[in-house]
Amino acid sequence: MSTSKTNSYKIAVVPGDGIGREVMDATLDVLNTLDIDFEYVYGEAGDECLEKNGTALPNETLDMIRDSDACLFGAAGETAADVIVKIRQEMKMFANLRPVKAYPNTNSLFNNIDFMIVRENTEGMYIADEESYTDEGAIARRIITRKAEERIIRYAFEYAKQNNKTKVTAVHKANVLKKTDGLFKEIFYEVAKDYPDIATEDFYVDATAMYLITQPESFEVVVTTNLFGDILSDEGAGLVGGLGLIPSANIGEEGALFEPVHGSAPDIAGQNKANPIAMMLSSIMMLRYLGENTAADKFEAAILKVLNDANTLTGDLGGSASTTELAEAVKNNL
Repeated sequence: MSTSKTNSYKIAVVPGDGIGREVMDATLDVLNTLDIDFEYVYGEAGDECLEKNGTALPNETLDMIRDSDACLFGAAGETAADVIVKIRQEMKMFANLRPVKAYPNTNSLFNNIDFMIVRENTEGMYIADEESYTDEGAIARRIITRKAEERIIRYAFEYAKQNNKTKVTAVHKANVLKKTDGLFKEIFYEVAKDYPDIATEDFYVDATAMYLITQPESFEVVVTTNLFGDILSDEGAGLVGGLGLIPSANIGEEGALFEPVHGSAPDIAGQNKANPIAMMLSSIMMLRYLGENTAADKFEAAILKVLNDANTLTGDLGGSASTTELAEAVKNNL
């Protein structure tokens, strides 16, 4: 007896370059087993798109993402800045979420790591406002605005509140960047007054880099500016076994995009060797964004069982399974 699926969503799918296609196919294969009706619309972006169409991000792809409930993105190569950064800016995706979580059998340095980095996505150093070269070198502008920083800091506190987290840590360099990061720190403690049940602390970014190594279990939610968040996210990935296990979300006023942090890995592209777990975890973040928490819990539990069993792991995790074999194992656990 067949049953109709409950909820329906239009999902923009942009596989991108290299292993993006393989990890995307594996993830969609698992998503299709859930009791949810997904309508997939496909778009091009990335290096191959640039070579084929003369642009790395066609307007058609951007419009498609804008008209969808959410977007799944695979990987971009050399054109990543022209694709991901532009999508974030065009769709005002102000919050970048990067969970750092230890899973079994993943070469994680610690077993009890589970925190979220909430990174401001629209300003700071990544506005890419660089002057032309001068006789002395080159100059770049760093912009911090009250509106954008208050928005991301409040988002971090709301995330903590909704996910039963008890502490938010602000990361900055206000001792040197007295005006820009001084403003960030000031806003952080202003917003914190609205959340008296959540503990607060702030550290300089260099100290935070050390604390992530010496006491990573003490972090729950970390909120910071664009460049610092980018750097600390990759350090976090190193703590829990590498970029192949780190998902991310870009949340904004006009939509949301979910992508693994890893790149296009051209050295193994097309060989069915790539680890699809980061892409799968990104799709789980998408499910939670859509309010499909039960399905997200089931999907994550299935991945956890594959990792615990350690019988179907890809090469980066010490196994010999292919991308599709790992996906099949996750499906079987569902």
